[in-house]
Amino acid sequence: MSSYKPIDSKREEFRRYLERAGVMDALTKVLVSLYEEPDKPEDALEYVRKHLGTDSGDDELEAARARIAELEAENALLKGESAPTEG
Repeated sequence: MSSYKPIDSKREEFRRYLERAGVMDALTKVLVSLYEEPDKPEDALEYVRKHLGTDSGDDELEAARARIAELEAENALLKGESAPTEG
């Protein structure tokens, strides 16, 4: 029976790795979302692929877009100030 111990140990180590990396939480959220979906999609795997990681990805994308807008406004302002004035 001791021959099965290393496999269980490796499995437990891998499970802890997935938890630390946030994989378990991400999968759980997507699966709960699929479960709560009133109209189940034909392709559940495609649903999981499409929705996996969208929470943090959307937040990061939105923050990046806001930062780009700020920088573009600042750039336009600086270009306007540094342009030679007529008169």
